[in-house]
Formats: sequence, C-alpha cells, structure tokens
Amino acid sequence: MSVVSSVLVPYTSYLRVYEPLAAFAEPERGHWTRYARRAELPTAQDELRRSLADLVATPPVGVPVHESGDAFVAVLDGVVCVCPWRTRLRGWLALEELDGMFPAKVLDVVLPAVVRGQAAADHQRWQRRHPDARPWIRTTVWQVPVRWFVLFDDEEREYRPADEAGEDGPVLRYRTPMVEARRRLARALRTLRENVPEGPLTEGLVDVGRWLEEFHPRSLVELDYGGLVHALSPELLAGDRSAADVAEGLTALRDGDGEGAAEAYARLAERWRAVRDRQFTN
Repeated sequence: MSVVSSVLVPYTSYLRVYEPLAAFAEPERGHWTRYARRAELPTAQDELRRSLADLVATPPVGVPVHESGDAFVAVLDGVVCVCPWRTRLRGWLALEELDGMFPAKVLDVVLPAVVRGQAAADHQRWQRRHPDARPWIRTTVWQVPVRWFVLFDDEEREYRPADEAGEDGPVLRYRTPMVEARRRLARALRTLRENVPEGPLTEGLVDVGRWLEEFHPRSLVELDYGGLVHALSPELLAGDRSAADVAEGLTALRDGDGEGAAEAYARLAERWRAVRDRQFTN
C-alpha cells in the first residue's frame, strides 16, 4: 500500500475491509456506533483532500500528528460495518516504501529527511505499544493489482457513470462478504499451485490472505477504483470486466486450457498496461 503516493498522484485504487461494530472493543465500538449515525459521512475524495492539505503545509506533514477518527460506513445484510481510515498508521507504512519509489533528490524535496526520520522514530515508539495493529485499507496507484480481482465475482461489480454518481465523478467498485473473498482466494491459490510455478501472483495472494485473516469473518471486502476512474474514459470504464477476466483465466487453468488462460490474461494485461502508461503522458 502507498498512501503517501496516493496523495501525490490521485489516480489511486483501494482495497478496504469494513468490520461489523461487534468486532471493536469499547470504547471504540461506542465511537463508531455514534459515528455511523451521522447524517453526512465523508467520502474517499474527502480523505484525499485532507491528505493533500497536510502535504502542502510548510514543512510538509508526512504522517498526521493525531490519528483520524473518521471511517467509511457500509451495511452488509442489515449489519452496520465500518472501515476506519487509520491515516496515521497507513502513513507510517507508506513511508517505509518511499525509498524504493523515488530518487533521493526527489524524495528530499517531497518529504525532507528530517521529516522522514522523525516519522520513523514516532512509528517505532507507537508500534511498541500497538504490536498487532493493521490497516483496514490498502492502496496502489495507476493500477488495480490482479490479486485483488481474485476476491470478487463479476456479478458484484457496481458501475455508476458520472451523471449518476454525483460531484465526485463516476464510481466503479466491487463488494463481497469476507467469507466469499476468503473462499475465492483459497481456490485461486490451489489452482495456481497445481498448475503454474510459484511466482509474484501466488506470493501476492498469500499476502492478501494473511491480511484478510486479521478481520472479523462477517466483514465486507471492497475493491474501489477510486481516482483511477478519472484516468479512464466512460467507454473504458463501462467495458472493464477485469474480475471476469481473472475468473475466466483461473477456470481455464483448472480445466487444463492453457490457451484460454493465456487469452484471458492477455486481455487483462493489455487493459492495465494502457492505464499505467498514462502516468508517463501527464
């Protein structure tokens, strides 16, 4: 996940877990219960705008001084579920990835070394008090990782074009119960291990699986194209069936149809290669 990069470039996608209120101990459960009753709740764009505000400060604030008390709220089978932003924790985790993402001179301009060093020290102290902490949100920029699509079915796809979605623009997302996400991931891992050598996709699925195991079994899992919708035309968004392509490729592998699996993967790879290429034309 790369929260800091998602602030620098708004073309970010998200994998989120919404947990039922029962998953939280008091007093946090009470906080989220009251929070979920609010008449107006912030959107993903609101979260992004607040992060941008931190980065334009002088000096820039790489990690918020205080943890956010905000969350996304959803309802699954009549049960209220929340996805805490945990922007401070996610900021620390993102800082750990920055060295490999930007040249040193660029990184020093974006976040001076003294700011990064202070943030790292703060994280170490905080981690000693919260050794089991984990984020409810993962992010990436200019793509949706293939491993995320494994968790969803094409029928769970929700697309609302800009003229239906409101001021924040079009929406493309998938939502599924945790039990379904875990079942699909386990089946995909079995298929890959039986048919192809161990590789990045298998390793990525193992990582996602370990993360999902941290959450309540009655949680909701969401894949949100987020800011990526602003990098794609309405025609491309409407025709994007990436989860279906992934499912088709895995089914072909299970059936011993290597050609069919290759065709499904080629469609997926070409679609996302075209998206990633856009970052070099802006």
